[in-house]
Amino acid sequence: MSSRPLRTWVTGTAVILGGVATLNLASSVTLKTLQFVSEKKRKKIALPCRACRGKGFYICKLCNGNATIAWSPMYDPIAVNPCVCPTCEGNRVQRCLNCLGKGYD
Repeated sequence: MSSRPLRTWVTGTAVILGGVATLNLASSVTLKTLQFVSEKKRKKIALPCRACRGKGFYICKLCNGNATIAWSPMYDPIAVNPCVCPTCEGNRVQRCLNCLGKGYD
């Protein structure tokens, strides 16, 4: 006799959790679609970024596009070691900080 109320409780819980998961998925997809559409409209009428000229990236300002920097752990170095640039991580370009890599303002 006790299995029927338990089965009803488990079924009700599963239906509620399934509904919540479905609503969450539907709202996520809707928000992503609306964001994509509004971003597409904005890109169509926006001016290109002045800092990167619409590319979304520019040559790294720390390493000047060399991918490495000269580094020494001491103030008056005896030896200077080349290290991978921490700003561009060796890619020689960095994302535009003005437009955040989108290419437009």
